[in-house]
Amino acid sequence: MQFADDSILAVVSATMDGGIPAYAAELLGAAATLGTPVALFLHTSGADTAAAATRLGELGAAQVLAAEVPADQLGGPSVDAVISADETCHPQAVLFAHSVEGRDIAARFAVRSRRALITDVVNVSRDDEGIIGHHSVYGGNYQLVSAATFGAPAITVRLGAVDTRADAAAGTLSPLEFTPSERRSASVVSSEPAVINTERPSLLGAKTVVSGGRGFGSPEGFALVNDLADSLGAAVGASRAAVDAGYVEHTAQVGQTGVSVTPDLYIALGISGAIQHLAGMQTSKTIVAVNKDADAPIFDIADFGIVGDVFEIVPKLVDEINARKA
Repeated sequence: MQFADDSILAVVSATMDGGIPAYAAELLGAAATLGTPVALFLHTSGADTAAAATRLGELGAAQVLAAEVPADQLGGPSVDAVISADETCHPQAVLFAHSVEGRDIAARFAVRSRRALITDVVNVSRDDEGIIGHHSVYGGNYQLVSAATFGAPAITVRLGAVDTRADAAAGTLSPLEFTPSERRSASVVSSEPAVINTERPSLLGAKTVVSGGRGFGSPEGFALVNDLADSLGAAVGASRAAVDAGYVEHTAQVGQTGVSVTPDLYIALGISGAIQHLAGMQTSKTIVAVNKDADAPIFDIADFGIVGDVFEIVPKLVDEINARKA
């Protein structure tokens, strides 16, 4: 198989059911801004690689390399596959999702291949000297760029940050064989899908997010966040204080030590705006804040702010939204 000189490799790990994760569209969209997208599809035994290649082609992959990795090992075999794909198509950059798994594979690949590692980018571009990574840092207060001194960089892309989508392409499938390095890897003893007890969208990649803070006072009070989210068809988020207080599960935490989100609309309810929280949501396109403290830091970055009691304002918002939908 021949590859374009400007190939950009996007590493996509299959979901537990062998499907294509939501972030694939972002990686291939980012790849398309730099060159010709090539997808490396990492899957376990039994995955429908033909269907996966078709879907990745719809998302912009000109070619798809499918590599089978063992289900009971983490990291090592996936890195072996990435190295083989890198040697096969000689890309100008290798893109990974900035997820726990993506960061692990990217770092190992960078060390073993002696490549520059550019992490947590919110966009990518080119200039006369090569590929550039764009970052939002220090709680979103600064924008910076980074680039590799030489060679094709490994780049991790923040989930939900890239809006660009690639045009559909051929998605030509080719199995990728690789020789396991037999380097040490963590072993998976057992696994099972997380039970999803809600029809709300996932926090990662959601276009609208409604987050609540400690100001709700209890899990019962926090239910207002759920009510507003449901009226908007939004994902539910939370500050670390609300999570630590037990109002909501830890998977809802938005912030530096939680999930970083970049939705079209972010509604912060009863959240003061600690720097740790701002770091995870400040790149949202539109921010609406409701807080009874007029001096709360969240108002410094909000596009729209309401000074008031969430227990009075949120029910009125829900009623008005539902009335307009009726």
